[in-house]
Amino acid sequence: MITPPERVPLHRSFFDRPVLRIAPDLLGRTLLRDTPDGPIELRLTEVEAYDGPNDPGSHAYRGRTDRNAVMFGPPGHVYVYFTYGMWHCLNLVCGPEGAPSGVLLRGGEITAGADLARVHRPTSRKDSDLAQGPARLATALSVDRALNGADACTPGPLQILTGTPPPPAAIRTGPRTGVGGQGAAHPWRYWIDGDPTVSPYRAHTPRKRR
Repeated sequence: MITPPERVPLHRSFFDRPVLRIAPDLLGRTLLRDTPDGPIELRLTEVEAYDGPNDPGSHAYRGRTDRNAVMFGPPGHVYVYFTYGMWHCLNLVCGPEGAPSGVLLRGGEITAGADLARVHRPTSRKDSDLAQGPARLATALSVDRALNGADACTPGPLQILTGTPPPPAAIRTGPRTGVGGQGAAHPWRYWIDGDPTVSPYRAHTPRKRR
């Protein structure tokens, strides 16, 4: 049986490139999540690039830690982190091993397994917001730290398929959501123009000292 072109898994070489080339190229790709209750598929519509030691906004900016160790490994693996004491966020490791960079998966359209995604996100009001934002995306796909380090280039709990990339004219770019400091102005957030699953942009708000 011949595999349709859009169902072919992305090769590791796809991720072994500069992160600023990979991030917009991930739009329209299919994320296949195999959960214990069944598969869920998502079409990526919004991502953000983080360029390791060259990027103050990156978790790897200050070097390797137990938390970010996966980012220093081979490309095409999954980096999951826990934030604000309540949410997980899903990233894909990019670039050559030892040169940590990654792409945060910020938003997507659930194209299969929406019934399972609704179970994971019972407060969602409509299907377009099931995975609208990085925390919602991870929750809808039942992603937690158990997936940290998973290989997205081989059959397993999470895999990236070729999908159907949008035309270049449909891709927009701008500052990353919630990033402050020296990295605030980097236009490293990419999204598909007009897609209802793209999350609203929010500028960084400095925390007030008590």
